[in-house]
Amino acid sequence: MRILIATDAWRPQVNGVVSTLERMTQAAGELGASFEFLTSQGMWTAPLPSYPEIRVALPSWRHIGRRIEEARPDHIHIATEGPIGWLTRRYCLTHKRIFTTSYHTRFPEYVSARARIPEWLTYAGLRYFHAPSAAVMAPTPTIGADLTRRGFPRVRLWTRGVNHAVYRPRSKRALDLPRPIFLSVGRVAVEKNLEALLGLDLPGSTVIVGDGPVRRQLERRYPHAHFLGAQQGEALADIYASADVFVFPSRTDTFGIVMIEAMASGLPVAAYPVPGPIDVVGAGAGVLDEDLRAACLKALTLSRERAREHSMRFTWKESARQFLDNIETSRSDVKLATLSSPKTVGIVRPVKNG
Repeated sequence: MRILIATDAWRPQVNGVVSTLERMTQAAGELGASFEFLTSQGMWTAPLPSYPEIRVALPSWRHIGRRIEEARPDHIHIATEGPIGWLTRRYCLTHKRIFTTSYHTRFPEYVSARARIPEWLTYAGLRYFHAPSAAVMAPTPTIGADLTRRGFPRVRLWTRGVNHAVYRPRSKRALDLPRPIFLSVGRVAVEKNLEALLGLDLPGSTVIVGDGPVRRQLERRYPHAHFLGAQQGEALADIYASADVFVFPSRTDTFGIVMIEAMASGLPVAAYPVPGPIDVVGAGAGVLDEDLRAACLKALTLSRERAREHSMRFTWKESARQFLDNIETSRSDVKLATLSSPKTVGIVRPVKNG
């Protein structure tokens, strides 16, 4: 099957959406699927307000249509709700093409944190966007249940994975700092809630890996912390394996791939008991507590081997299998619904998660 993925998030951006699409499609290729990407390449772009490091595509309707027709896909998947996503959605509806979508980012919470726009208003827009989708793929059961409760139709599970050959326990110590070392990895942005970690009175050292719009501000405000900037590949894997506890202070992430990268490296996780950590962090592999300091200190007592063991259930092959199964099942549902009621093309009966 040839699948076209339309996404507003792509290189040079470094985030969970880009990582998921790159690694999942590589694994799916081994299962017989082939992929094309409809990204901002060849389009005008503009800096995202309040986050100029990210540039947003400014596509035309004609350009999107030409790119889709050149790709000649068997199926279209819309990964993001940006300009590329909206115009691809319009193309599919105009040409009566079956398509699926995925929910990667809790935009209502992000927008509320930055611009004080009510969450219900943004959720209404997202619900409208996803309504014609044959399947809305959510990264965890908790997020899926929340979307269903909010009126999103046909929600299915699509989990994430980790490369266990890269992210693994190592004897090499890349961090020569006082211990214990509390590590956080990800975008340095308001919605990541890093100040909840940086403001804690913790022993040893606090290390932040990543870049983003509030990095300089946080460096000035919390001079005790070590900001290492963006890291990738072996350098990042060495840093994970050199730390003692991985701290995930975000309350708005839908999954948090960095948590399974950390656990695969032998790091217990400390996080809040919110969507994302609830589904990703297993018993004995981390501590979830509204008192983040208590979670950090208790995580120091956990087994690094248990964290690694728990991470093994997350693989990109399983992620790819779920993605492809969701597409096949949703397409079958649309065809059955069309046969039973030819006038309701694109309307599908609800299906259970997963």
